[in-house]
Amino acid sequence: MTLRIRTIARMTGIREATLRAWERRYGFPRPLRSEGNNYRVYSREEVEAVRRVARLIQEEGLSVSEAIAQVKTEPPREQPEAERLSERFWSSVGALDGDEVTRVLDDAQTVMDVEAYCDGFLLPLLREMGVRLDVAREHLASALIRQRLRQVYDALSPAPAGPRALLACPAGDHHEGGLLVLGIHLKRKGWRVTMLGADTPAAALQGLACRCGRTWWRCPSCAPVRRRSSRPSWKARSGPARPFPWSSAGGGLAST
Repeated sequence: MTLRIRTIARMTGIREATLRAWERRYGFPRPLRSEGNNYRVYSREEVEAVRRVARLIQEEGLSVSEAIAQVKTEPPREQPEAERLSERFWSSVGALDGDEVTRVLDDAQTVMDVEAYCDGFLLPLLREMGVRLDVAREHLASALIRQRLRQVYDALSPAPAGPRALLACPAGDHHEGGLLVLGIHLKRKGWRVTMLGADTPAAALQGLACRCGRTWWRCPSCAPVRRRSSRPSWKARSGPARPFPWSSAGGGLAST
């Protein structure tokens, strides 16, 4: 698969003009030319090489010439599986390639257990979207991850007995990824979970909780981190005493 220079710039954070200047001065990267219109097209390997150059410049302080020389002479290191899959995920989202995003999620689910897949792979992706993606790409990526979390949640057999949990996001909150992960963990531990999902009016939720006679606890939020905003706290914390204490999880509420 080959990609145009505009897509490469978006995926790597290196401007098109900079990529062209590197090509003229250093012979890097080395794109092919498409048939007919003679556009620059890049392979996945070239994209990864550009990423390596960017990391060497930004993280290790190398000059452009030093970074390019190192990438040309040193083979790419073997990435941990989760890191490699994350890079594939961001690349395919950047290219708006929904089919490839789905393949990445499939591959990750194949090599990871449920806990690693949800907590170590999918949730970090959700948290980084606000600073990595524009609005359109964030919508694409978050929808596919929520869909995958819902599939994992639905595939777990409901417990015939055990404590009951009522999970919901408050009104106006559509970030239910963390709430779904909480539901997955509870179901795996034998809880009977009722998932109300996103955008649940507070009055309806409180009334239902009171009728159920449940108690509540507070859990971490997992909404995407946003540019130019204070980073949400992921640390679990307990709230003050209330007629029925409450919990927030992924922006949501959970009753026990």
